[in-house]
Amino acid sequence: MGSPRENRIAVNKIFGSELPQESSDERDPDSDRDRDDRDEWLRDNVPPHHGG
Repeated sequence: MGSPRENRIAVNKIFGSELPQESSDERDPDSDRDRDDRDEWLRDNVPPHHGG
């Protein structure tokens, strides 16, 4: 078994590029937009007894 760098080179020869460190279902492509939308909704819907 080679070094991590050698292993990465071997994988790249087979698959053509380096594999991502996290899978696509671990990433949220719309996370920034969704977070902003959720924050805006929360600010608009804060109950009066919570200082809104």
